[in-house]
Amino acid sequence: MADTFPEHSSPVYVIGGGPGGLATAAALRERGIRAVVLEKSEAVAASWRAHYDRLHLHTTRRLSALPGLAIPRAYGRWVARDDVVRYLEQYVEHHRLEIVTGVEVSRIDRAPDGEGWVLRATGGRTPSSPVVVVATGYNHTPRVPDWPGRKTYTGELLHASRYRNARPYQGRDVLVVGVGNTGAEIAVDLVEGGAARVRLAVRTVPHIVRRSTAGWPAQATGVMVRRLPTPLVDRAARAMNRLTMPDLAEHGLPLPETGLYTRVRQGAIPVQDVGLIDAVQAGKVEVVAAVESFEEDKVALADGSRISPDTVVAATGYRRGLDDLVGHLDVLDARGKPLAHGPRTAPSAPGLHFTGYTNPISGMFRELAIDARKIAKAIDRTSA
Repeated sequence: MADTFPEHSSPVYVIGGGPGGLATAAALRERGIRAVVLEKSEAVAASWRAHYDRLHLHTTRRLSALPGLAIPRAYGRWVARDDVVRYLEQYVEHHRLEIVTGVEVSRIDRAPDGEGWVLRATGGRTPSSPVVVVATGYNHTPRVPDWPGRKTYTGELLHASRYRNARPYQGRDVLVVGVGNTGAEIAVDLVEGGAARVRLAVRTVPHIVRRSTAGWPAQATGVMVRRLPTPLVDRAARAMNRLTMPDLAEHGLPLPETGLYTRVRQGAIPVQDVGLIDAVQAGKVEVVAAVESFEEDKVALADGSRISPDTVVAATGYRRGLDDLVGHLDVLDARGKPLAHGPRTAPSAPGLHFTGYTNPISGMFRELAIDARKIAKAIDRTSA
């Protein structure tokens, strides 16, 4: 499209060059609103470039495209990490997005006149705008619990964000801590990559679902049910589990008593099976109790046992990392998540939008695309 930006208009600054930031910039550009994406790394899609090698989207190609550009069919139904990066690079070129790399925004302040926002960025930069969109990502800052004895542990301990593939762990005894989608997939990767022993420490047993059943993706079900009453979805999910899933109770993974959608509402997305079920049934992944502490070369578990793995991979999640950036603006809840999301802004912070800080059952990329269009519409309406 031709550039239609007013000659002296202030751009909308979008902080973060991941899928949420790029989608929002494209949606704004489509409405003739100039958007400048500020990315702290040297290239867009930085977090995707850093993910482990075998990662694929758990959502389908058709339901994961961002506004204005389909994901190429050649990338397959479940898009691989490298193809996600390639798609996001293509997305920037296709929409002719304005990206400034190597610029980290450390703080957002209200403008001195109370109208709009001033960004505190590297190099002493202080760009300002009436509208800012924060899209620094759901998985921003790796979180490792402060387990007693952690700092004196003599074995290898790394966060899952530093795991790339199983090659360094061939023939080794590895404990994976955390059974979200990342922990489950890393455990399978270690088994398939030749680790001598793989154990999976579980504190809260997750719901596990098939990524697809008879060709029907779990994401499509998530899209269909996300507006339905929680108890109804819980009952339907339990019935589907009986039909499609083996009983893993004897292996340490019983069906949780709390319903699947109730868990989703609490922020816990079900684990999509990409080989964990078979690995657990075959005894290749051993489910053990949660980690309680570290004692020199040993790991103490909640059931009183002690084990001595060579390596511990902490798949223990991430923090949103928004406190330093906007924590002083009273726009975050007690968990550090934005009080208002997408097209809505906090009453005390008009013009400050957030996108990508939920973990929806219907798929992150899909919801980022929807949010992008809504944010662009809201900005267009308020700036008219």
